[in-house]
Amino acid sequence: MNNINMIVNNKQYEFSVSPNKTLLELLREDMGLTGTKEGCGLGECGACTIIMNGQTVNSCLVLAVEADGKEITTIEGLAEGEKLHPVQQAFVDEGGLQCGFCTPGMIMSSKALLDKNLNPTTEEIKRGIAGNLCRCTGYTKIFKSIETAAKMMGGK
Repeated sequence: MNNINMIVNNKQYEFSVSPNKTLLELLREDMGLTGTKEGCGLGECGACTIIMNGQTVNSCLVLAVEADGKEITTIEGLAEGEKLHPVQQAFVDEGGLQCGFCTPGMIMSSKALLDKNLNPTTEEIKRGIAGNLCRCTGYTKIFKSIETAAKMMGGK
């Protein structure tokens, strides 16, 4: 067992974890943060996307021990109480979600993109969410959601 310390959604945590436990397993099973989804388990679908130290990562590919000393944000850490984060609100307003399975990862990738660029082009949006697969929406509403979120966050 390894002892790790990390900040998750602005709160400090300490865990004792086995060396082969993934960060996804730690978040879902030990912390109850089930908004982060397990899709493929291979880093191909993006359903498990979180932000770790400002970068998106597939939590299914990160060992929990690798998160030691890191700052992590999950979908649960975006809203402020009942007030949704602008990216979350834009996905609701623009219908950028359907079944909802890919939505948490898609929102986390969108947030990371908009944290760096509030005026992304369509090509930049495509690159920003390239690791996330959606089988329902056809992406048009997702692109519109990201454009709307950028405006809500102060972009043009």
